[in-house]
Amino acid sequence: MQLTDNTIFLTGGTSGIGRSLAEAFHKLGNQVIIAGRRKALLDEVTAANPGMRGVELDINDPQDIQAVAEWLVKEFPTLNVLVNNAGIMPFDNAAGAIDDAVMQSIINTNLYGPIRLTAALIEHLKKQPRALILNNTSILAFTPLAASAVYSASKAALHSYSLSQRFMLRDTTVKVQEIAPPWVNTDLIGKTDDPRAMPLDAFIEQTMQALGSDAEEVVVEAARQFRDNAGPKEHAFVHGFNQMLADSPIEL
Repeated sequence: MQLTDNTIFLTGGTSGIGRSLAEAFHKLGNQVIIAGRRKALLDEVTAANPGMRGVELDINDPQDIQAVAEWLVKEFPTLNVLVNNAGIMPFDNAAGAIDDAVMQSIINTNLYGPIRLTAALIEHLKKQPRALILNNTSILAFTPLAASAVYSASKAALHSYSLSQRFMLRDTTVKVQEIAPPWVNTDLIGKTDDPRAMPLDAFIEQTMQALGSDAEEVVVEAARQFRDNAGPKEHAFVHGFNQMLADSPIEL
């Protein structure tokens, strides 16, 4: 992507990877609009980054998505980058009962939300001289975390959707890129400072550098083995990965 001269709308922009990405884009002189559910956090981030804008958005509500999309097109007619970043990661138990409300919340936030938001903005994006949809999936789309099976599956689905979306937009001005983060030290599952987690600042630095290329997929080097695992031999790799975490679990 071109890293400058953009008008960027980013969901989940009040913490973690989302906030850091928004601030990195903002420092490059882009007009950045962040979305989140809590106004107090939006106000905190925008106050720390003069010129950045914020808007309340419930990514689980189709009507709210449509209303915010209409507001964006009216207020920011040069909007040309959509960053689908909002996500939640509750743990579950694929060997037992799954709480239906939690399952639906994960799928709504991580999969339906990006699809609905993109659909609400796609015709506007097609009118721009250059535009980008940036989907934030996860390395767990390729090497699932068994203790968070629904989250892993939702990210695998968004990866698949991104592949189809990229093909369907091939003859337009809209490009599709995907970020597949590894375990990054954020508050997505509770900030633990576990040494196995990649420091957030290092992740953002490497990701921004890679985003400046034409790469369809951005995977930092520390996560490459988890991305490249997919294939006929993936079962043993996934089993070993999850056994390692079972033997040395994440302390929340």
